[in-house]
Amino acid sequence: MKQIISAKYKRFVLYVEIFIVILLLPVLYNFVPVNQGTATFYIPSSNIEDVTGTLEKNGYTVTWIDKLMLQLIRTPQEGWYSVKPHEQGRFFFFEYLHKQKTDTMDVIVYGGETAQELVARLAKDMKLDKDKLLKNYQRLTRFQEADIFAKRYTIARKADENTTMQYLFDSSQKILEVFEKKYFHKKPDILDLKVLLTIASIIQKESNSVKEMPAIASVIYNRLNKGMKLQMDSTLNYGEYSHSVITPQRIKTDTSYYNTYKHKGLPPYPLGTVTEDALYAAIHPLRSDYLFFMLNKEGKHDFAASYAKHLENLKAFREHQKNRTNRKKEKKYKTKKIKPSKPKAKDRKEKNAASFFIPAKY
Repeated sequence: MKQIISAKYKRFVLYVEIFIVILLLPVLYNFVPVNQGTATFYIPSSNIEDVTGTLEKNGYTVTWIDKLMLQLIRTPQEGWYSVKPHEQGRFFFFEYLHKQKTDTMDVIVYGGETAQELVARLAKDMKLDKDKLLKNYQRLTRFQEADIFAKRYTIARKADENTTMQYLFDSSQKILEVFEKKYFHKKPDILDLKVLLTIASIIQKESNSVKEMPAIASVIYNRLNKGMKLQMDSTLNYGEYSHSVITPQRIKTDTSYYNTYKHKGLPPYPLGTVTEDALYAAIHPLRSDYLFFMLNKEGKHDFAASYAKHLENLKAFREHQKNRTNRKKEKKYKTKKIKPSKPKAKDRKEKNAASFFIPAKY
């Protein structure tokens, strides 16, 4: 009997010990340190692999227990998060991760911006270091320009230079991957993408009109197919010349391969950021025989298949410019009313001395 009681007592003690260990596990687990990683990061989805992958990419070690914790408690949703691991134990770090969403701000990337322009504006808007942003851009870029799509992005206010640029590149890569799956039978190689983005960047520089983009694309392809030089001002709006007015002197002196007045084919790299509309036009050009296009007085473009027609459009636009210049001159010559000086005594009898008009100085 004593042996039976002793055996039951031992089992009871074992169960109590196991129960105590189970109760202590979360406490012990919480004392396992969380290594300090990036404080602010973006989780792309609530998929457990995306969550843990993001944590690991940002410097956090994730164990199988951590994964289990995330699944048993609550998996964070897509969004921006800011954490302070040094103020939390490991248990609370993973338990409350889904509650650590942070303040965000909207950032707009404009079509046609160069990497330098984009970096400078981001640095100013987000109060970040311009050199660090540019260094991260150069680390991630594949095409020198056009890696980041022109659109509105939502970014954490506390995001650092690396996290900000990585997010912009990752988001743009997703857009490109969706585009590839939708419009390509097989995944294009990097050279195909560079060519496509270069054409899209020319379209973007030539016009922001979504309606005109396919027609401009058709001119580019038609001229390339005929072995003609593109002869487009926009290709000379590269790098530091992004917003420069293209003059005959510039066309004459620029010896780079961006000068499509001198060299056949496309420029060596994209000119700047592009919209999805420009990219769509680059792969879906209008079916036409257009070889020329010219700005008109409405601020749009007239397209032509023959040089004779193009000259007509050119003459009409120059006439419009001439008339506009004359109108501006006429405005400067408009008269203005001047208050007269007090007439002399001998002239006070003259009735017309009260006021008069003189031409404004031109």
